[in-house]
Amino acid sequence: MLVYVLVILGTILVDQIVKWWTVANIPLFETIGHNPVMSLTYIQNRGGAWSILEGRMWVLVLITLVALIIFPTLLYKNRHSSKWLTIGLSLIIGGTLGNFIDRLRIGYVVDMFQVEFINFPIFNVADIALNIGVICMFVYILFIEGKEDKQIK
Repeated sequence: MLVYVLVILGTILVDQIVKWWTVANIPLFETIGHNPVMSLTYIQNRGGAWSILEGRMWVLVLITLVALIIFPTLLYKNRHSSKWLTIGLSLIIGGTLGNFIDRLRIGYVVDMFQVEFINFPIFNVADIALNIGVICMFVYILFIEGKEDKQIK
């Protein structure tokens, strides 16, 4: 379980450091590091992913609290399962907590990474962790789940 706790804490730490650096060094709505791939633009997201539920903080807090009951429970119950599942769950928990800290502390989520070659919402380290965690879980569900039991028998 120590590895999973370290993944969760590492995700939160990197997320919060990058957010702190962004707020300290980039004026709100300003962009730095222009290039064809990615730049940094500081925005304040008062909603969820893609700014859905903007202005409905109570709904986002409720969803987060439910997620923070379900995902740690799944992680504990599956702690001896595939690394794809357990690391995926750890990244989801870390990303969820990273954004939750912002919502509780300052009332919005700090976002900064802007993809330049497509029109895509600006995101942060916690969002990256959440997406990688979901991908890990999909890999587990599609390619590993059920096959573990057959190999043991």
